[in-house]
Amino acid sequence: MKILITGTNGFIGKNLLNELKDQHEILEINEDIFDVTDWYNEIYFKLNKFDPEVVFHVGACSDTLETDVNYMMTRNFEFTRRVAEWCQLLGKKFIYSSSAANYGTNDEYPSNLYGWSKYTAEQYVVKCGGIALRYFNVYGPLEDQKGKMASVAYQMLEKQKEGQEIKLFPNKPQRDFVYVKDIINANLFAMEWFEDYQGQWYEVGSGEARTFEDVLDILEIKYSYHNEKDIPKGYQFHTKSNSENWMVGWQPQYNLERGLMDYIKFLTPQ
Repeated sequence: MKILITGTNGFIGKNLLNELKDQHEILEINEDIFDVTDWYNEIYFKLNKFDPEVVFHVGACSDTLETDVNYMMTRNFEFTRRVAEWCQLLGKKFIYSSSAANYGTNDEYPSNLYGWSKYTAEQYVVKCGGIALRYFNVYGPLEDQKGKMASVAYQMLEKQKEGQEIKLFPNKPQRDFVYVKDIINANLFAMEWFEDYQGQWYEVGSGEARTFEDVLDILEIKYSYHNEKDIPKGYQFHTKSNSENWMVGWQPQYNLERGLMDYIKFLTPQ
């Protein structure tokens, strides 16, 4: 099968590529496509020449602190719009990596530019008959290049190795930490059952809200706390995927304990 994957230089895209590359013919599109002046025509050229049956659109600007509107919307909305329209016109399967950032801080609508860029793109994907998957807090192998956007597990393990002091925000904020292998399984499930689920968004999470303290306790990392005044404005204190919003028939295979133990095996090979 011919499959296009965007964002294969990134965390989730690289994991998806590794899962599919031995069994399928893959075309990769990454950030360097924007180095071409008429990048939109370059996209159409690549799509028409390769003619994929399935498009996994993973690539995006994932920096939640980015404030350049043109930069963010070109990559996260305009690129998505053009590929979604192409897939709709030619009847291709289109599976889009969306985000729980769509819920913002009030569980109703996004609270930053990144969230709005993902939300508007997601709505367009759904309108065009694709499947949008709203990921919660993803962690796992191959996230080392994400820098400040890497998971708390990875960042704290790195700080521990460097002997840095580790501090958490007080008041026990909670997150739905979802292991990247469950993210990949959700994408494969969406591809297999595309006709049953197209034209809608779905959540992909563990279904549990866990504290950052839980993560560090499992990893046996010592920590202290910041002052309350250090908590950023608009900081989310709770995220949790609702299983009623999952694709029926799909469910996560990793809770936090199992996911972190598997991750540790990857980070510390024998």
